[in-house]
Amino acid sequence: MRDSIKKAVGNTVQDLLKRGIKTSFTEKELKELGVEIPEIEMSAKDIQAIRERIKLSQSVFAKILNVSLSSVRQWEQGKRTPTGSTKVLLELLRKNPNILNYRIESSIQERRA
Repeated sequence: MRDSIKKAVGNTVQDLLKRGIKTSFTEKELKELGVEIPEIEMSAKDIQAIRERIKLSQSVFAKILNVSLSSVRQWEQGKRTPTGSTKVLLELLRKNPNILNYRIESSIQERRA
């Protein structure tokens, strides 16, 4: 594939991914097209800001994320950093603070039943 075509296809795929459109490309194919999935940068202050923005205590925040209270405390103190899917979930919360409201709402509904 010519470089100009490869670059155009890569840009198109990158745009599709940014818009949340599903693709069936492998990691190798994405690399060949020059599409990079950026690393998620998340500092202790970022995590605390996310939690404070959605107005949750550390213990409730931990339950919502399905992690230990100790993990949340250590993240906010900068002693540890979240990994894997938790890091992605925190990024989603940074972009859309209401994304996990259903977890709290379903808990309230269960108590009423």
